[in-house]
Amino acid sequence: MNRSVHSRLAVTNLKNNRKTYVPYVLTSVLTVMMYYIIDALSRNSSVGDGNVQEVLSYAVVVVQIFSVIFLFYTNSFLMKRRKKEVGMYNILGMGKGHIAKMFLVETLLTVMISIGGGIAGGILTGKLMWLVLLKILHYDVNMEFAVSGAAVLHTLILFAVIFGMTLGYNLWQIKLSNPVELLRGGHEGEREPKTKWVLAAAGILLVGYGYYVALSTESPLAAIQLFFVAVVCVILGTYALFVAGSVAFLKMLKKKKNFYYHTKYFTAVSGMIYRMKQNAVGLANICILSTMVLVMISTTICMYMGMDDILTTRYPREFEATSFNPDREKEEKMLRIIDKETGNAGVRQKERMEYHYGSAVTLKDGNEFKIAADEDVYSGNPDICELKIIPLADYNVIEGRTASLDEDEVLLYNPDRNAEEVGNSIRIAGEPYRVAEELKTFSLEEKNDSRIVGGCYVIVKDEAQIQRFLDAVYDRLSKEYDQLEEMKVQYKVCLDLEGEAKGCRKAEAAIRERMKKEVPESYCDGREIERESFYYVYGGLFFIGMYLGLMFLMATVLIIYYKQISEGYDDRERYQIMQKVGMSKKEVRQSIRSQVLMVFFLPLAAAVVHIAAAFKVITKLLAVLNMVNVPLFLMCTVATVAVFAVFYAAVFGVTAREYYRIVG
Repeated sequence: MNRSVHSRLAVTNLKNNRKTYVPYVLTSVLTVMMYYIIDALSRNSSVGDGNVQEVLSYAVVVVQIFSVIFLFYTNSFLMKRRKKEVGMYNILGMGKGHIAKMFLVETLLTVMISIGGGIAGGILTGKLMWLVLLKILHYDVNMEFAVSGAAVLHTLILFAVIFGMTLGYNLWQIKLSNPVELLRGGHEGEREPKTKWVLAAAGILLVGYGYYVALSTESPLAAIQLFFVAVVCVILGTYALFVAGSVAFLKMLKKKKNFYYHTKYFTAVSGMIYRMKQNAVGLANICILSTMVLVMISTTICMYMGMDDILTTRYPREFEATSFNPDREKEEKMLRIIDKETGNAGVRQKERMEYHYGSAVTLKDGNEFKIAADEDVYSGNPDICELKIIPLADYNVIEGRTASLDEDEVLLYNPDRNAEEVGNSIRIAGEPYRVAEELKTFSLEEKNDSRIVGGCYVIVKDEAQIQRFLDAVYDRLSKEYDQLEEMKVQYKVCLDLEGEAKGCRKAEAAIRERMKKEVPESYCDGREIERESFYYVYGGLFFIGMYLGLMFLMATVLIIYYKQISEGYDDRERYQIMQKVGMSKKEVRQSIRSQVLMVFFLPLAAAVVHIAAAFKVITKLLAVLNMVNVPLFLMCTVATVAVFAVFYAAVFGVTAREYYRIVG
């Protein structure tokens, strides 16, 4: 058999199977295109700062993993539809070697269209995505755009390897199968699956544990560690419930005679039972992909829309300047610089406060504050408390009071809105103190419930007591760290600014630059000077969230389409038999509709339940990123679910028509 015959057969096969191959090739082109774009952006050193490049490089790895899994998964649908055809070729006398050559030609054609079209599309649309990213980052500096040769090369290598692996997998399947098995390949799984009660119970336990972790986690730091565990449990549990739990549930419905022996439910339930083993994995994939789309899009939109809230949470005051080794001369110089540069920028100072303090991370055990070690901090211990000690003289100036304290007395303020009263006495690093007053308000921080870790302000008589506390902290931690620097009382100036954002940014930048040069061991923070860096990080996350969300959405659409097509071919002969034995076309159509609705809207319903269960723990994770506006996140989540549900229903409607056409 000459090469032209193989080529003609390959082209003919692609044309005859266009309903399955055209969507596969189109999504392959899109996958290649999206990988090239994200890889090229990650290599463009002029895009944003180092944080943006790091976020983009992580996204490249995610897209690589996604491409391998997605193309292998869709290839399995194609092979299922082609097995009978290949078996027929084999029976008619075509050897497996010739079939392999035909598959090689088909794969080469697919590869050329997919990789060539994907890279070309990526180059053409790469500039658009680059401009979109710049707009999201609010980046106004002139930046260069160029076609990345390295990205082209890596794209060629990656997808050549992926398509080569799928070809090898297909040829291996054909080699191991005989013609009779290939002819029956489209009908595998027709036996009624057994009820796997152990697997179903494991699914319930795994999902239940994941939900319990999500709903019971209170500490944002603990949420970081436990969220991954919860996600893995829910994913595994979802597969187990769809594979085994669905069969158990359908068999329970089968035992309910009033429900089962109804025309439209009888055929739907029995049909679903017989093929649920094959359906279950695809439906679980749709559910998990849908959940990922909803989580990524809702969270990244929320963070981007809530940028002002994030900045306000991170920087309660417009500007702060800190001296780590202060003296009177440095403090006066800091104030002169602030006065000079705010005046030059044409902005006014508002509510300026200055104070000395010492701080350390402690463990709050009842009324005792113990010095915390690193393992306590990184373990997400819920008793972690950031203790800040301030001298009475500074407190009186800030609050306009004339309070007095003895050596063994303190004023105590807990900014947690839900905190319980401490009582009459506390211990700090082993030293006992009497609580002269537990404050209800404090100008440095209003009562709130948005802290990532607990916090507490303690007012003591003088700075000497603060230094004794810092010495105790140093003695404790120096045993763990050989090069720990001596800890000293610090000085901070914090204030708000009134004026245009441009003027505030100019003033903050000028103050920071002068402080860096003229005041050794100082540090400055401000909303406006940090706004750009926050847009880099959160804008980058928003771009990646939308980008990956679109990729997962594309995968969801294709899986739904192939599921409908596959089910249509499997059901066509069965429903034709039903019509021959007396069912009307209307009854058959009703049966089809009930089955399709039950099967394909189940993943969406499960995804919504997953999102609802994960809502609380996601808010804790967002708190780590300074997003504490829960109503905004709720609004973004509801809107994302609503839009996705409409889109899901539209895709379902389009693919269902193709299903009805095949079956009818």
